[in-house]
Amino acid sequence: MRHLNDTFLKAARGEKTDYTPVWYMRQAGRSQPEYRKLKEKYSLFEITHQPEICAYVTRLPVEQYDVDAAILYKDIMTPLPSIGVDVDIKSGIGPVISNPIRSMHDVEKLGEIDPESDVPYVLETIRLLTEEQLNVPLIGFAGAPFTLASYMIEGGPSKNYNKTKAFMYAEPKAWFALMNKLADMTITYVRSQVKAGAKAVQIFDSWVGALNVADYRTFIKPVMERIFSELRSENVPLIMFGVGASHLVQEWHDLPLDVVGLDWRMQISEAREMGLTKTLQGNLDPSILLAPWDVIEERAKAILDQGMALPGHIFNLGHGVFPEVNPDTLKRLTAFVHEYTSK
Repeated sequence: MRHLNDTFLKAARGEKTDYTPVWYMRQAGRSQPEYRKLKEKYSLFEITHQPEICAYVTRLPVEQYDVDAAILYKDIMTPLPSIGVDVDIKSGIGPVISNPIRSMHDVEKLGEIDPESDVPYVLETIRLLTEEQLNVPLIGFAGAPFTLASYMIEGGPSKNYNKTKAFMYAEPKAWFALMNKLADMTITYVRSQVKAGAKAVQIFDSWVGALNVADYRTFIKPVMERIFSELRSENVPLIMFGVGASHLVQEWHDLPLDVVGLDWRMQISEAREMGLTKTLQGNLDPSILLAPWDVIEERAKAILDQGMALPGHIFNLGHGVFPEVNPDTLKRLTAFVHEYTSK
């Protein structure tokens, strides 16, 4: 096994590091020519079900960009079929679910996940990466109950989550039953990833920003408290991230997790002024990656200066890499972050 660069893990725990570690959400895939070539031959589903190919896609950005962590290449929907959700990832649309949740009866029909038999390809990919291929920590991940429920109730992607919120308000009993089923699945799924070799875990609550603080506290926070409390025993850094959820960062900070991920809407210094003392991850607006280099450098510097004011900063984007981003830009940005923050 190669020597592990643990800078990312140290930063996640709030320890002092020799430089600011960096990785990028969605660093694996879409913007890489090697990945696009693979996609001509295989669907996302086929890639994630073939551990050798999936491991290759996951490790490619580590080798190309010199980032300090890898993130497993897969989709937040991956565990859902194993509990009885009929999901299909449709090109240009996203996840489409043919048996949406409409009642308590639908919730009660959901089963439980057995990762070793239901998603063995995910665990095999993690083992391949962590036993043989990576010299940086591998981040495992899962979708949070609200975000998964939003797909399960809407039947696919949504702009306003009206059906999801209506179900939450009108059927609170069924809502909490659904949250708990999804929490059980998430805990079991994440534990299996850690057991297979993942060294940190990010929970994506991508769409929870659609809720206000009061509703978050009532309908979501208790289940997130349970998920993170139960995962604490795994002794790996736990990261939270959502989009358009700056109004919820103090709620996340209260949870038993290690790292609060910020999207680009809130500055690192603002979060610190609000009293967030945990490690912060983020948060360059990915759109800036299409700007001239001097603009990228100036924006990155501002984030790094704020991040270095206290120990506990992981440089990342405020959302994922998108297809138009030039891989050379990410390589140059990684080198810049390392150089600028080296003591």
